[in-house]
Order: sequence, then C-alpha cells, then structure tokens
Amino acid sequence: MKKILISGLVNTETTVKVKEFPIEYFPIEYPFFGVNTNVSGVAYNIAKALKTLGDEVEFITMTGCDYGASYVMQKINEIGVSTRYIKSILKETPNSVVLYDEGGKRQIYCDLKDVQEMTYEFEKEIYHDCDLIVACNTNFNRTLLKQAKLDGKMIATDVHVLADIEDSYNSDFMKYANILFLSDENIEGEHRQFLFELEQKYQNDIIVLGRGSKGALMYVKDEDKYYELPAIQVDDVINTVGAGDALFSGFIHFYTKGFSPIESLIRAEIFAAVKIGYDGAANGFIDEKQIEDIYSRVEKELH
Repeated sequence: MKKILISGLVNTETTVKVKEFPIEYFPIEYPFFGVNTNVSGVAYNIAKALKTLGDEVEFITMTGCDYGASYVMQKINEIGVSTRYIKSILKETPNSVVLYDEGGKRQIYCDLKDVQEMTYEFEKEIYHDCDLIVACNTNFNRTLLKQAKLDGKMIATDVHVLADIEDSYNSDFMKYANILFLSDENIEGEHRQFLFELEQKYQNDIIVLGRGSKGALMYVKDEDKYYELPAIQVDDVINTVGAGDALFSGFIHFYTKGFSPIESLIRAEIFAAVKIGYDGAANGFIDEKQIEDIYSRVEKELH
C-alpha cells in the first residue's frame, strides 16, 4: 500500500440532467432523479478514487463553517480519510453546479468562494513519509510545490484545460511536476508538438494528455517515446464530469505501485471508462480486481 498526499479543492456539487445544449428557456422542468447533490472537487475525487484502489491517503483542503462543510466532513470520514489537516477558514464552502445531457456533454459552474485568496502552512511532517504528492492547481499549493521539490518528493499535478505552455497561472505547477496531466480541450495544433514543447520547457518525466473520446497521448522522458491510446468503452456514457480526475488517479495509483507508464495508463483508461457510466464526479469508481478483469479482455486490442 502506497501513501499519497492530496492537497486541493473540495466542494459540494449539484448535477442537473438537461435535454440538450444549448438550453432553451422555460420556467420549470421536472427531471425526476435528474438533480443530485454530492461532495466533489478535484482533491476529493482523487482521494476517493485512490482509497477505492487501496492506497493510504493524507488529505489537505479548506472549507467554510457552514452546512456544506459539515456535509464535506461527513463524506470524507465515510471514505476513510482523516480530516486532521482540513482547515475551516473560508467564508463559505465552495460549490458547483454541473449541467449534463445524455450524450455526455457538460457545462460546469464552479464557485470557489475565497479559497484562492488563502494560504496554507505545510509542515514537513505532513508529507515526509508519503510516496507521492498530488498538488492540485489551487493557489494555496504553490508553497507545497517548492517545499516538496526541495525535499526530493515526487509531485503529480493536473492543470486541466491549457492552451499555452506559457500560462502564467499554471507555470509553477508545470515547473515542479514530475508527472503532468492536462486536457486537449483548448489545444490548437498538433498534440505531440505541444507535449514536446511542454517537456522542453518544464522537463517533466511523464506528460499525459487526456483526449476524451479519442483516448490519451503520453510522453515518457526516460524512453523519449510517445504512446497514443484509443479510448476504451466499457458501458454507456452517462456523465463525463470527473473523467480526467479518474484517469489521473488511476495512473498515479498503478505507477506508484511499480507498473510501467503505458501499463499504468491502460489501467487508468479502464478506470475512467467505467466511471463515466455514472452520474457525479466522485461516483463510479471500481477496485483493482475489477480493473484487471476488464484489462484481460481489452489487452490485445491496446498493444
């Protein structure tokens, strides 16, 4: 069992099923069982995913002192993660609303409240025995990046939607990450060239580009090699929110266990493919045995 520190955002999340995009105005709709509220946020999604896969998790985040915070604490306790490093110092707990249609398209409204204005004092004892540090791209993690790098820790981060390798907000996260994930949503031009330019500037060991229904593209520095995987489909797609978090979580779980980058990515794709058959960013996670059962069926197609 590996120990992984996860530091980042947690929020309450309400998902709403809509007929189609764009949404035509109407005063009221009754989507029975189509409106659901749960706990989400990148850090929580990753923590729950890794706990499901069998990792030991240390968790850092911030909440308010409101009902949302009580709900967050309850859910974190339910997945077996300690709340000892959670600070309730925000004016309100962050909240999000996700609209999604039957085809998997989604539109997200994420209210971060005042979390981006806060700082966190990272004592070395928090992460000294961790095998990997997941530093989500939230402002208060900038101090963690520098400290952990100086202490020789492996760092993984996901900068999500990126259009420019010179992106000022995400530059620290890209600079300090050994393992870097991102989405292809805003990338114009050839994807391999974009990953090449990222590696040349930031010297990351592994870069993974999530491409949604087109699969994933990965560059591994030690091998100086690109791997391109098609998407894996397991069940019907219900909601793609959280797919990137699942891909990221699956990869770091298997990679820290000693799997090669490509074997880790294949299993991560399976993990994400099952997850998008469920509603909610933190729902639909399966365990290692279930992943291996599916892997044995799709292995020949992916090699």
